[in-house]
Amino acid sequence: MRAMTADVVVVGGGATGVGVARDAAMRGLSVVLLERADLAQGTSGRFHGLLHSGGRYVVSDPGSARECAEENAIVSRVHADAVERTGGMFVVTPEDDLEFSDRFLIGAQETGVACEELSLSEALRLEPRLNPGIKRAFAVNDAAVDGWQMVWGAARSARAHGAEILTYHEVTDLVVEGEGEDRRVVAVRAHGLKTGEDLTISCAMVVNAAGPWGGRLAAMAGSEAVEIVAGAGIMIAVNHRLVNHVINRCVYPADGDILVPDHTVSIIGTTDSRIPDPDHIPIPREEVAQMLDAGEVLIPGFRQTRLVHAWAGARPLVRDKRVSGTDTRHMSRGMTVLRHSEAEGLAGLITVAGGKLTTYRLMAKNTVDAVCAELGVERPCTTDTESVPGSESGHNYRITHRLAAREQDRLEDQIICECELVTRKMLTDLMDEQPDASFDDLRRQLRIGMGPCQGGFCAARVAGVHVCQGRTDAAEATELLRTFLRHRWIGLWSILHGEQVREAALDFWMLQGTLDVEDLPAAAAPAAAATPIENAEDGEQRPDELAEALAALAAAPRLDAEAAALAGATHATAAANQEVRA
Repeated sequence: MRAMTADVVVVGGGATGVGVARDAAMRGLSVVLLERADLAQGTSGRFHGLLHSGGRYVVSDPGSARECAEENAIVSRVHADAVERTGGMFVVTPEDDLEFSDRFLIGAQETGVACEELSLSEALRLEPRLNPGIKRAFAVNDAAVDGWQMVWGAARSARAHGAEILTYHEVTDLVVEGEGEDRRVVAVRAHGLKTGEDLTISCAMVVNAAGPWGGRLAAMAGSEAVEIVAGAGIMIAVNHRLVNHVINRCVYPADGDILVPDHTVSIIGTTDSRIPDPDHIPIPREEVAQMLDAGEVLIPGFRQTRLVHAWAGARPLVRDKRVSGTDTRHMSRGMTVLRHSEAEGLAGLITVAGGKLTTYRLMAKNTVDAVCAELGVERPCTTDTESVPGSESGHNYRITHRLAAREQDRLEDQIICECELVTRKMLTDLMDEQPDASFDDLRRQLRIGMGPCQGGFCAARVAGVHVCQGRTDAAEATELLRTFLRHRWIGLWSILHGEQVREAALDFWMLQGTLDVEDLPAAAAPAAAATPIENAEDGEQRPDELAEALAALAAAPRLDAEAAALAGATHATAAANQEVRA
């Protein structure tokens, strides 16, 4: 067993946990961060990509609205390469009450959320696909943010300041000394899922930033002071940008009332319901249908768009005793920083929960302020002034940035993923930086397999590159490929209808029919494929949906009469041409 020491151990590699590690390291504290999976694999990577202006909360949660407005500007600067300044709109659809829009405008003024009313003609000029029946429209400072890019930027900054970040290390125990009101957390025990190594980290403070899993971690120390509720929601990506601004319905926060342009797709979200276990989040078809109906209200014709992927995430909400325990929609999105020494006489442990990705930096600041208070040190926060690596120029992300880069290197570098314009060098450089990364780990940072084909064309190429680079043998690459495809397909089974059925069938026939991926000889899963939860990458598939989908896709391809006639004519022409050449 390896032994380590640190001033602070942070548990949880989402935005808040990495933000705490960065802030603490920048204040000169020694830091070790433990994450049982990949960075931002949980809540921070499973959301709709919205960097809030604060507009969503000006009526329902004015405090959160102010925080979002302030942090929006800071995050856009500090994480410039992860934020696209799309701008946003709040629109009153034909189904919405105009009275709320008056309250919205007053709330924006009172909370300092920038808001300008647009004429209906201007709103429709900016977004021609908007429902032409809208009754009112407001411009706000919403933006789109890549959660993985943002978290990895913060992680690289934390490492540059001396923090040690250990992914795929699952906490197995918190070591507590003392009794009653004199208890103290003095160490953390963890197990490396990819390394197989056990380690014990002695420390002065533990920060519980485990998100919806935070209750489990607190229980390891015998804590009963915090109840963290997992509020689950699904999101769906369509295959292109329907809008170029974030579009919100001007209503009290509800299901399916946000449409976000994110990279090359648009994302609609989200639902909200309490779940007992954040490790197991279904993607119900009825909620998919609910999102389609909600999208239709904002963008007529939304139901006919091609859906490319669905996923589910869980919000870490601190239980609000004023509302029902199952009513996660109306639980506060405000942040909670709990010092267990004050709450229950358990020193050495601080829990942070709630909040939003937009306010992650502020949550981290408040948490490290509490850490410093417990340690008796005074060191100021500077995370609002120093940009993370890659954002020093201050230039925000633009959707055309990869296209511009490929224009420069198209003759020198092979493109592995056409949908997201990922080159071989981008892939091999990240493989060299993270030699134990799974295909999913690479996907989160490069976006491999996240475009319209969902890995149908590029996934096998990634496996081939691994073998060519000597990273794995053929058997291990096959296991990594199979795991990646199973995870990608979890987000497809609940949305198989319309044009997506055709694309899914093409992928299935190529990968299973031609390459016979699932029937290749099995090998032991390589260490890079280790994961804390089996087959639950973006949610959890239902066995009945999986069986139905596989049965439908297993059928041989069939051509309708017109297509068959065309194919026959083409074949006859080709045969005639061959005879002429002969």
